[in-house]
Amino acid sequence: MAGSSSTLMTEGPIGKRIITFAFPLFWGNLFQQLYNTADSLIVGNFIGNAALAAVSSSSSLIFLMVGFFNGIAIGSGVVIARYFGARDTGRLKRSIHTTVAFGLICGAGLTFVGVFAAPQILVLMGTPAEVLPNSITYFRIYFSGSLAFVMYNFFVGILQSVGDSRHPLIYLIISSVINILLDLVLIGRFHFGVGAVAFATVISQFVSVILCLRQLLHSPEEFRLSPRELRIDKDMLRQLLNSGLPAGFQNSIISVANVFVQANINGFGQMAVAGCGAYSKIQGFVFLPITCFSLALTTFISQNLGAKKYDRVRTGAVFGIFCTVIAAELIGVLIYIFAPNLIAAFNHTPEVIAVGTEQARTEAFFFFLLAFSHCMAGILRGAGKSVVPMVVMLVFWCIFRVSYITIAIRFIPVIRVIFWAYPITWSLSALTFLIYYKRCFSGNLKTI
Repeated sequence: MAGSSSTLMTEGPIGKRIITFAFPLFWGNLFQQLYNTADSLIVGNFIGNAALAAVSSSSSLIFLMVGFFNGIAIGSGVVIARYFGARDTGRLKRSIHTTVAFGLICGAGLTFVGVFAAPQILVLMGTPAEVLPNSITYFRIYFSGSLAFVMYNFFVGILQSVGDSRHPLIYLIISSVINILLDLVLIGRFHFGVGAVAFATVISQFVSVILCLRQLLHSPEEFRLSPRELRIDKDMLRQLLNSGLPAGFQNSIISVANVFVQANINGFGQMAVAGCGAYSKIQGFVFLPITCFSLALTTFISQNLGAKKYDRVRTGAVFGIFCTVIAAELIGVLIYIFAPNLIAAFNHTPEVIAVGTEQARTEAFFFFLLAFSHCMAGILRGAGKSVVPMVVMLVFWCIFRVSYITIAIRFIPVIRVIFWAYPITWSLSALTFLIYYKRCFSGNLKTI
């Protein structure tokens, strides 16, 4: 059933299965981060501080809207992976076609909201007046391609749920190269504005969607996509939403907090926005091992619970956490050492370098806590307990983080107070996850 492009993670050496699945995810995330970084490098060096600030100020809001549907796609993949592991072909096909049909509806809705609500939302965020026109242009063009962004996440979620992380890697590399080439031509050669950056991203994303669709249309019969079978199965949609909505809300919760953080950073001026925006691109490299192992753990846990192989679940969870925590902390050490040089690659303005370096060195040694929290969220999603990480993120990464900044910034009005919000809330969420993990996974996994 697994076919040539999928991996049944219920058999074989546990470490090898997880790493084999995670390795293409790592390279895929690396290329994605590289082309996101290329956007900022090209904008910062060819257009200037105002344009870099415009792209940076839009990023939190973009993730708020796209991240919600990405979370739903990940949650839907948990259901698909469970049926794949159990070798239940009938429900597997129904879950896949319901997922795709629902994704088309979500993509159309996001296009409408993103294009028409952009100015009002950016104003509410307190985007600096000199940055606002470019931010609106970037945001509207970006969200005109919402269907591509949403369907890409849903298609990749399906492929990864059946253990295929190789094809998404290939498609992501292709789209990354296209994006960078378009950036260089449109901005470096013809000197177009920030709208060209968003346009290049949209075009490259549509290419990856077409390639994913082609792969699904030619997959093994057990999980092949057939346009004639696209329909919403109410019972299956209920399962997908039960798993996906908490994951989507979790992403949105994080994004809501980040939008609030961005609004406070905006209050410190254009240089602060540009410096924090440059750091955010560097921090994206920390998420490479975190994202690939947490997604691998979600698929691994889900497939093995579907196959009722509970010993593999426990062993795989520990292995994945260990690998992710070590990798994230090593990257954090490198970022701490080389922070000024890394920030300077985006912008040579001393004020921008100073702000970015300060944020990097405030957070760098705490990345192991971020890694542990995301791994636990991935494990719990795979176990069908996606509400738990949603609640933890809501309490600590949203309510507590926002409350802390609101109170602390009044008494100590310096930007470092905002930076410390992240290590503090990462610590609280990691401790909570550790307590829950010991209670949940030390018992009988048959009840999960």
